[in-house]
Amino acid sequence: MAAQLKPASEAATMVRVRGLVNRFGEQVVHDGVDLDVRPGEILGVVGGSGSGKSVLMRSILGLRRPDAGSIEVLGLDARSEDPDLRRMIERNTGVLFQDGALFSSLTVGENVQVPLKEYHADLPDSWRYELALLKVKLAGLPADAINKLPSQLSGGMRKRAGLARALALDPPLLFLDEPTAGLDPIGAAAFDRLIRTLQQALGLTVFLITHDLDTLYAICDRVAVLADHKVIACAPLHEVEQLDHPWVQEYFHGPRARGARDAREGGN
Repeated sequence: MAAQLKPASEAATMVRVRGLVNRFGEQVVHDGVDLDVRPGEILGVVGGSGSGKSVLMRSILGLRRPDAGSIEVLGLDARSEDPDLRRMIERNTGVLFQDGALFSSLTVGENVQVPLKEYHADLPDSWRYELALLKVKLAGLPADAINKLPSQLSGGMRKRAGLARALALDPPLLFLDEPTAGLDPIGAAAFDRLIRTLQQALGLTVFLITHDLDTLYAICDRVAVLADHKVIACAPLHEVEQLDHPWVQEYFHGPRARGARDAREGGN
């Protein structure tokens, strides 16, 4: 029987990771990582440099084969080598890599149309263009950005273009890798608001890697902390803040964290 994709409304978890192990030679990055991503939440993933945040995301997406453990995405075995199952997972996940990872020789519109051409090759060109334009606008870009090359865009606009491409197939599950890195505070806050608005309007589940405390306090429902080769906590921020761990105490109780916390409380 062919694998069936569970609707987000029926899935207990959108992503389920158990006992994940990742090594690079003698270096152990993950040693028994367990993590659940719940439907409809924005999950922030944090950790120190080298804690394996991006490696975890790449393992979930099937871009890296872990050394051990199990991964389910939308109820499907993400470690399967079945091409049909892999294609089903890819069709239902959108990814925004750092700085957008756009094809430099293609316009914004052509970048957004790449997944549309792969999964909807039968659509007329005019329809794909209109769908790409819709996603460009949804990502907060002006309509004329569709005909520009990535080199003609600012860093923030490139990220929005990458987001438009990630949303091209209307995926229920969105992965964001440091989406506000390199942005000024105003641009980062605007991007945070965009993510929250899209998550609420489209019913998205968001897996968000970040080091930006403002992002964590502004939009994340829960926070997963990677440390000591494991997820040592995955809970709402007010619970994570209380964890008696050196990295957590330093990260969440320094002056930058107090500023982010005060900004959130001042906005409520």
